[in-house]
Amino acid sequence: MARNRSANVRQAVGSIPPRRASSAFLLVAVLLAGAAGWALYSKRFAVDSTLAVTSADTTAAAAASPFQPTIAKAAPRPESTPVGMVWIPGGEFSMGSEDPTGRPDGGPDPMRDARPIHRVYVDGFWMDATEVTNEQFAKFVKATGYVTVAERKPRAEDYPGAPPENLVAGSVVFTPPDHEVHLDNHYQWWAYVTGANWRHPEGPGSDTKGREKHPVVHIAFEDAEAYAKWAGKRLPTEAEWEFAARGGASGNLYAWGNDFHPNGKWMANTHQGHFPRTNTAEDGHKATAPVAQFPSNAYGLYDIAGNVWEWVSDWYRPDYYTQLNAQGGVARNPLGPRESWDPQEPTEKKRVHRGGSFLCTEQYCTRYLVGTRGKGEVSTGTNHLGFRLVMSREQAEAAQKIAEGQACPTTRSKFMSRGMQSPNPTPPRSGS
Repeated sequence: MARNRSANVRQAVGSIPPRRASSAFLLVAVLLAGAAGWALYSKRFAVDSTLAVTSADTTAAAAASPFQPTIAKAAPRPESTPVGMVWIPGGEFSMGSEDPTGRPDGGPDPMRDARPIHRVYVDGFWMDATEVTNEQFAKFVKATGYVTVAERKPRAEDYPGAPPENLVAGSVVFTPPDHEVHLDNHYQWWAYVTGANWRHPEGPGSDTKGREKHPVVHIAFEDAEAYAKWAGKRLPTEAEWEFAARGGASGNLYAWGNDFHPNGKWMANTHQGHFPRTNTAEDGHKATAPVAQFPSNAYGLYDIAGNVWEWVSDWYRPDYYTQLNAQGGVARNPLGPRESWDPQEPTEKKRVHRGGSFLCTEQYCTRYLVGTRGKGEVSTGTNHLGFRLVMSREQAEAAQKIAEGQACPTTRSKFMSRGMQSPNPTPPRSGS
């Protein structure tokens, strides 16, 4: 378990000074995230010596499944496509994950925070086809002069009693041990590195030269929001993210189907070898990969599993799905709970992460499984955490009018401000 944020700053980890990054200093979401996925949802039974499957068996199996068919919205696709984005039609779907333990590649975590599986409706929206890259983020920084959280020195007033030598800018970096370790203490493979940030992913001495097309990393939640505001976009809700990741399918384990390694083909940038010591890079990558190196899902989204974790806009609560489901019916455009609460670290403010990363493996973290959830303290970035953005139909139309000179800047501002808050005025259905 990660320590309290103040403790991270007040007390060094080994010989490395901790950071304002908080207890999530190791981004609880990701690292504690142990295995993920969910169980195959339908079974057929042999009824005679030829193993024929009767329609009655099929009906019974379907009835036993918590997943119902996805119903894509029939509204026409907008005519104009924002650069680098794909249209997600929206509609109604079953959201969440069954318990994956006991399944091949299922891992040891039952993923209780991803249940109950419940019905959700989301409006259509545009989504970045890829995660935001170093090249794109560099343009934002050049245009605005923005300084990320990892590049800022923690303020003494934010951490009363912290030794001055611990108040140094930096971020959390995966640092594999040179020997086998038990997987019950993630401090054994994560370190707070002074000077690590998006420009220097592994710390001083590293840079992004040759990695312009890799996803930007060491991004805190407020960094992602700042970029989104500049770009006229916003972070997706958790429901939008999962609807898009499923690609119109229902109940699949992965964004591409139910076989992790179909026909021997790698479908995502994940970890191979003995975690955390050795990554054999059988998929071609030991760390982040350039975006769009693996097949897209049915909606045209790349790296929606693996590569880097992605921020979404929802606060994290492990009981949110239970609260939502208890209200009955179909949740329409849910925005997440009103506040964060993680019983493992109740004082820390956390948002949801989705998609898993290049470090996910069936040995420790299988949260590349499409219905599973991660979590992270909002000021903590790591070298396997990034983001992608969305636009509502209204945002895209407003931006198009600005580009064509048909609307004044105040119109654009109003639309972008509205979009930054939520894609819809619908209040969250959770009372949390």
